[in-house]
Amino acid sequence: MDCGVEILTRGRSPNCHRACLYNTASKKNPMPAPSTLTALSPLDGRYANSAQALRPYFSEYGLIRYRVRIELEWLKALAAEPSVTELKRFDRGTLAAMRQLIERFSERDADQIKNIEAETNHDVKAIEYWLKGKLGGAGRDARAMLDALEFVHFACTSEDINNLAYALMLADSRAKVMLPQLDALTAAMRGLAHGLADAPMLSRTHGQPASPTTLGKEMANFVHRLRRARRRIAAVSLLGKVNGAVGNYNAHCIAYPEIDWERFARRFVEKLGLEFNPYTIQIEPHDSFAELFDAYAHANTVLLDLDRDLWGYISIGYFRQQAKQGEVGSSTMPHKVNPIDFENSEGNVGVANALLRHLADKLPVSRWQRDLSDSTALRNAGPALGHSLLAYNACLRGLGKIAADRERLAADLDANWEVLTEPIQQVMRRHGVADAYERLKQLSRGRRLSRARLAAFIRGLSIPAAAKKRLLALTPATYTGLATQLAKRI
Repeated sequence: MDCGVEILTRGRSPNCHRACLYNTASKKNPMPAPSTLTALSPLDGRYANSAQALRPYFSEYGLIRYRVRIELEWLKALAAEPSVTELKRFDRGTLAAMRQLIERFSERDADQIKNIEAETNHDVKAIEYWLKGKLGGAGRDARAMLDALEFVHFACTSEDINNLAYALMLADSRAKVMLPQLDALTAAMRGLAHGLADAPMLSRTHGQPASPTTLGKEMANFVHRLRRARRRIAAVSLLGKVNGAVGNYNAHCIAYPEIDWERFARRFVEKLGLEFNPYTIQIEPHDSFAELFDAYAHANTVLLDLDRDLWGYISIGYFRQQAKQGEVGSSTMPHKVNPIDFENSEGNVGVANALLRHLADKLPVSRWQRDLSDSTALRNAGPALGHSLLAYNACLRGLGKIAADRERLAADLDANWEVLTEPIQQVMRRHGVADAYERLKQLSRGRRLSRARLAAFIRGLSIPAAAKKRLLALTPATYTGLATQLAKRI
């Protein structure tokens, strides 16, 4: 009998199954024990350290722990309801023991639950059975605890537990990991915006020389966009429900018709810090999950734009990169210092958004009262946010390695005096000079203009002397409008 059959029939640990898989593989192709080197996903392999912060939320262990928490909170809520006379209020010792089940929940506990699941072939029912075994000896009031066992998972469908567990996973990871890291990235960009607020830079609309800005103002644009994207992520109110198999409290009402179950459920969901959804099928429809994933994807798109702009500025020399001792840029070209952090960030944004967009489109759709396709899709919330986190980290790492090359910025501006045809045209228009645009187009379109040629054109204009003097004093480096003030204000 192979190991897979043994698990289903004897309830052996999934760890046994993994070991057997590796032993089988080693007979044909030697394979080391599972590690970051043999992980299938780069989040658990090459990038394991960078994705570490999300493991408490989206690993299998994390999901099981959140489910256990919801089951215990539901049991406590039932015990506190006066109409449930068969279930006594828990004493302090019992409540403390239940708290410790969560606070001390270990990988060993999760593995025990997985062993039960191997027999039941049902992940949430396995938690119910495990909890009954644990609670049988919990607290000081053993008799009351034994009476409570049949109220574990009372009137619940699995989705009552799952939707709340996932909502809390998404809420906690948002507050404790994703937003803080996005804030760190935005703060680094703000520092660049302030430090380079007065660094004039040639713009390149359509990739061609255009009206000057400052390098700091270009960074400030992204700060503003990232802040707005952050607000959208933070503003998503995550919904939850605990209303039974098809959303009507059918089982609840039969067991205890005297209880206002909708009020009870609302109070329970809101106490968890979630928004109560009064209208659902078996599953909570996941609209709020979709809103959150879409908000993350939008923030990632802003980051993608930033990655590509920074890559371009490095390419044309506006930013220099610090060369780190011992690093190699190319296996054959010794001089190379490549913008790999921004490229890494861009690549991870692509993977993240492919998952995030799929989840946002797929999760709100379910056949009739329930199908299971959302369950397997939701397990990719961790990878979607994991690749987003990698993108934040990589961009932040890249920002720490760049410095503006002010000489290169100045040289580019000095080589493109034709960008001043825009302000000259506007002054001509103000003072009634006919065909201002056409005259400057004839002078400059597709040509480089020297400072002297532009000055000669200005001197020949029929405009007031003060206006002529102001134009003659203008340079590409000083034609930046309010860019410096805007950058410093961000």
